Amino acid sequence: MHPNALLELTTELIHRVMQFQHPADGVVSDFFRQHRTLGTRERQSLAETTYTVLRERLLYQHLAQSGKGELERRLAILAWQGNEGFLRAALTDTEQQWLAQVSQVDRTALPEKLRHNLPEWLATTLQAALGDQFWPLVASINAPAPLDLRVNTFKVKREEAMAAFKAEGIDAQPTPHSPLGLRIQGKPALHKLDVFMRGDVEVQDEGSQLLALMVGAKRGEMVMDFCAGAGGKTLALGAEMRNTGRLYAFDTSGHRLASLKPRLARSGLSNVFPAQIAHERDERIKRLAGKLDRVLVDAPCSGLGTLRRNPDLKWRQTPQSVAELQVKQAAILASAARLLKPGGRLVYATCSLLDVENEGIAQAFTADRSADFKVMPASEALAKAHVIEPDSLVRGDYLRLWPHVHATDGFFAAVWERR
Repeated sequence: MHPNALLELTTELIHRVMQFQHPADGVVSDFFRQHRTLGTRERQSLAETTYTVLRERLLYQHLAQSGKGELERRLAILAWQGNEGFLRAALTDTEQQWLAQVSQVDRTALPEKLRHNLPEWLATTLQAALGDQFWPLVASINAPAPLDLRVNTFKVKREEAMAAFKAEGIDAQPTPHSPLGLRIQGKPALHKLDVFMRGDVEVQDEGSQLLALMVGAKRGEMVMDFCAGAGGKTLALGAEMRNTGRLYAFDTSGHRLASLKPRLARSGLSNVFPAQIAHERDERIKRLAGKLDRVLVDAPCSGLGTLRRNPDLKWRQTPQSVAELQVKQAAILASAARLLKPGGRLVYATCSLLDVENEGIAQAFTADRSADFKVMPASEALAKAHVIEPDSLVRGDYLRLWPHVHATDGFFAAVWERR
């Protein structure tokens, strides 16, 4: 494709994403479906440039003020992640002179908001919570995440999956904490590899793997993934159950559950029962009250722990939306708790960095239900799941994962047992 045409497409994509009406990954996917002639490298340049703009939006908007022409084009030029020679071929003489001048700006001397690239309400909250760890967190969430995979141990052992990747010339290393995980640098075309197509591995962040392991699902049990979504943790639970028992995957979104079907087919599992529910008080839930051994509540949340992958979320969330989520989280957790039989285990989890969605919800539940639920320390649940160095993953009684500390997405989990 001609350099001018590729830069114009990048400009168009950035314009669409910056409307913030829909998740960025969905907008990018739709854009690529509309432009099927784009090659792999062209798609990579467009996507990575767009995500770089989202990560450092405030900085690039500030630097773009000195230029002329369409704002989104200036943003694309500043954030370009493709071949530099290709970019220069698309620029006018005026744009090349402007880019050279902007490149001389000392970014370390700019105001804090242009260096952390967070909305003020979020920066203030995280600075208060983290102190001198705030800037290491900023550096981690403004960098792309590695590719983590979960080995489907119902089919293969981790060593066998590693060997399969090695045969393809791909270096897959064990994750530091999850006994099921592999980590790959770069972005290989997984969908073309037999090891993926056979269902031997699934894409899943190491932190997400740890959440599923904390459930402690066993053979022959009745288990529920209460907010299953696309089913990443559902599949992990099914493998832990060795394809026995009964595993319910409930969600209010039929669209998200539909994404589970091809993954379920690859996994080889037949003990999973997906079902769309209307709300947390759905009649299907009432019929299962007091019958389940394990329940995972991966609650709807701000998603701010996934900013390495979804940088648009920091611009799409607000204090008001977080407050609304807290009400929903408390209601869902209360409803899920009714499902447990005596001795059953309840896990509440989020991919949020915010205390109000994490410890705040867990502590309120403990205070309200102390007569029939007792806290299980996260370190105990992790140790029972053979997680490596579990004590390094917890804060108090809870799992607390940070991108800058654990090289995972930001995750929280609390565990209770029903008395």
